Amino acid sequence: MAELTAHDVLSRLNGIFCDIFDDDDIILTRETMADDIEEWDSLNQIKIILTCEKVFGLSLKARDINALDDIGGMVDHLMSLQS
Repeated sequence: MAELTAHDVLSRLNGIFCDIFDDDDIILTRETMADDIEEWDSLNQIKIILTCEKVFGLSLKARDINALDDIGGMVDHLMSLQS
């Protein structure tokens, strides 16, 4: 897989979130937090992690993802794992 830009990662994350939350109106920004999406609970957090692993071809640790403050942190973390 070619190295992705932060914009690419954010765009893919946006698609993942639209699918998981069944809401095509979601528009993620680097500042988006779990509190900003009403249905973002622990079950959906697991779905996000599993889907990110599949889409990005990475192995993620839940504790690392759960420690992130916002989508920007998630983008940065996913980018740091690219080989």
